[in-house]
Amino acid sequence: MKKDNFSFTAVFVEDPEGGYSAFVEEITGVNTQGETLDEARSNLQEALKMVLETNKILSQKNIIQGLKSYREPLSIAG
Repeated sequence: MKKDNFSFTAVFVEDPEGGYSAFVEEITGVNTQGETLDEARSNLQEALKMVLETNKILSQKNIIQGLKSYREPLSIAG
């Protein structure tokens, strides 16, 4: 099965006292921080993976048992 690549916008905000906060512009709840820009970037990638995996698990639990449901790939073209 082919996995599609999705692009998101990462925003990094430099803290005047040091370090960075970071979030993904398109997905609420994907945010983190890091002492360096590289650490914030790495932490943000991990946060995005965790949020997407958690949302998938929660959506599967919310499907009412006994009802038919359909899953199919969804591609987004710019």
